[in-house]
Amino acid sequence: MGNIRLIRRRIRGVQSISKITKAMEMIAASKMRRTQERGLAGRPYTQKITQVIADLSAVTRGNVAHPLLEVREQPKRVALIHITPDRGLSGGLVGNLNRKAASFMVENGLPTSVVTVGRKGTEFMRRTSQDVVAEFSQLGDKPSMLDTLPISRIVTEDFIAGKVDAVHICYARFVNTMVQTAVVNQLLPVIAPESSDNSALNNMDYIFEPDAETVLNSLLPRFVEMGVYHAVLESIASEQSARMIAMRSATENANELIGDLTLVYNKARQESITTELLDIIGGAAALA
Repeated sequence: MGNIRLIRRRIRGVQSISKITKAMEMIAASKMRRTQERGLAGRPYTQKITQVIADLSAVTRGNVAHPLLEVREQPKRVALIHITPDRGLSGGLVGNLNRKAASFMVENGLPTSVVTVGRKGTEFMRRTSQDVVAEFSQLGDKPSMLDTLPISRIVTEDFIAGKVDAVHICYARFVNTMVQTAVVNQLLPVIAPESSDNSALNNMDYIFEPDAETVLNSLLPRFVEMGVYHAVLESIASEQSARMIAMRSATENANELIGDLTLVYNKARQESITTELLDIIGGAAALA
């Protein structure tokens, strides 16, 4: 009977876990659609501002100098913005992000200042004794541009002041509900991509008001701020998607375990009943 009671207790415990993971799956699913919409909605703006900078850089090539465009030939120190969730229970997402950041720092081989966004990344960087210069957490599921401005301003000011020679950002790029990819992209100096349509560019007649330098002074900081904000949105969408999939998998595993334990319980109960019947029959036979 002691074994039967133990199995019954385990079944109740796994059932409780299944209820919790199912509830977390439903919560993550309700948040996932909103975060995915916000993350995907920012892509057209990011792509457009990237294209505008590419066109402007082609038109003003060699004529306009801006601190955010300065490429330093022999960098001595770099900065890394490391974006991770505040909570776990999101499958392998946090581990993939931390491994990606660690791999980047090892391959880069330069002293690295780290700006962490998210408690899990902060814990990892502290545990590995990295140079964490700023920490941000509890941005929530719906951060605004104002919430991420301090992040971009810290790295921008350090880059302009010469404290770091390059800035990279590590985050989870949302691909789809099942796939989230940890990536590291260069944020500073701003490297304008090549224009995708040179013929259209040659036919463009840009008019700068008041001048090209003023336009770039205004546009380039916005580009950096939008890059950080969009990376945060992509990371949140990836987090909710990964958590929903992880909780769904945990619920399925719990239900499978409940089935296995129920089978073991029934067998143990059957053996117990059979043993009791044999004892009764044996006792009756002895009396006879």
